[in-house]
Amino acid sequence: MITEKVHELIRSRKSVYPKQYIDKKISKEILEEILESANWAPTHKLTEPWRFKVFHGASQKKLGTFMAEKYRAITPLDDFSLVRYEKLKTNPQKAGCVLGICFQRDHEERIPEWEEIASTACAVQNIWLAASVHGIGGYWSTPEAMDHFSELIPLNKGEKCIGLFYMGYFEPFDSNRKRGNIGDKLTWV
Repeated sequence: MITEKVHELIRSRKSVYPKQYIDKKISKEILEEILESANWAPTHKLTEPWRFKVFHGASQKKLGTFMAEKYRAITPLDDFSLVRYEKLKTNPQKAGCVLGICFQRDHEERIPEWEEIASTACAVQNIWLAASVHGIGGYWSTPEAMDHFSELIPLNKGEKCIGLFYMGYFEPFDSNRKRGNIGDKLTWV
């Protein structure tokens, strides 16, 4: 039954972190297929706010260097962690691809900004599910440097970057994920 297949895909989606990725490249063709799934997210007034900056190949090292150096620049000395610095620097290179998750604010502001952010999050969920079909895991991260992302990649007026989405192939593992009862999260009116 199609419904069960959809539920299984949703339930099998999980966060997979850069340290878990194996050394296997994601082809441009697979990336384009996955990103096309994002384009079918819900979008109020058809604003299609999602924008993605694709770091694939050599640009991943540039991203890591930027993230690490920006962390060094904005972090008070007492809070600075060399371990975190190195992680920010190397994680993009461990991934098969990293996406800058951005959204473009509707120039006419016909809808609330949060709806465009929510629509972009739906696009990321589509990416996550499509990647899962290919045995690719993902992880959404929002480091402090996101506020400075336009220093790395020029953004259009009204465009804002809200996170990074790391993607990579991984060895299957049982995450023993648990979710609470949906009934505890509902109020029937």
